[in-house]
Amino acid sequence: MSAWFKRKEKGIQTATEEKKDTPKGLWYKSPTGKIVESEVLAKNFYVSPEDDYHVRIGSKEYFEILFDDNKFTELDPKLSSKDPLKFEDTKKYGERLKAAQKKTGLKDAVRTGYGKSMGKDLVICCMDFAFIGGSMGSVVGEKIARGIDYAIKKKVPFLMISKSGGARMMEAALSLMQLAKTSAKLAQLAEAKLPYISLCTDPTTGGTTASYAMLGDINIAEPGALVAFAGPRVVKEATGKELPEGFQTSEFLKEHGFLDFIVHRSELKQKVNLYIDLIQNQPLRT
Repeated sequence: MSAWFKRKEKGIQTATEEKKDTPKGLWYKSPTGKIVESEVLAKNFYVSPEDDYHVRIGSKEYFEILFDDNKFTELDPKLSSKDPLKFEDTKKYGERLKAAQKKTGLKDAVRTGYGKSMGKDLVICCMDFAFIGGSMGSVVGEKIARGIDYAIKKKVPFLMISKSGGARMMEAALSLMQLAKTSAKLAQLAEAKLPYISLCTDPTTGGTTASYAMLGDINIAEPGALVAFAGPRVVKEATGKELPEGFQTSEFLKEHGFLDFIVHRSELKQKVNLYIDLIQNQPLRT
């Protein structure tokens, strides 16, 4: 069968069906314009080697980084949101949930895993921004609460990885209740004398920041992460003032005492376990 399209005057004879397109996702371009192979990026903890830009990743990647041999038990994997308010804006909330679940393969914006990290048991709750902007709804609050309960039951440390646009407006007051709910559970974790490490990643905003993201025994963040209650644009409009350079970045917050450390992703596993050992006054693991 002859090609239906030939540009003889340009010397192009390749049939359309014979062309080989570059596979999607083969390359990644960072915000500073640096290009890196996706395979190289994955091997480098999803950090662009040239500019050190920390690419946004989800629970799948964080679990791979933190759990030994990526072995863990997922807690409450089938828990998913309902639509008690029958909320509708440009689309019904129920439809948004189904679309997000189909697109991401996730049930909601957080996953919880229990496994070993550097040989010791650890419960990790990790948010996924890909699911409705990592918004905090009833299921997010419930899964975090259950994760904390599990940590208390097993007498193991708890790590929260936040990545969120804030409270889920489609659940209104039900979403806001999760701030108090998760904070109360963290108080129970503290009473049990178990370590709580909070990791803020890009972005950590809104009700998430106003609750569990800033309640860690140690609050840490990745380099260059946006950590805030309201975003820079909203703050600027509300105050009518120019904001300082680097305002609301993790570096800015550390300088002003809101964070304890900034952790490069390549050192995340080691540093998290170092902090846990220090809190529990245990021999340091190497």
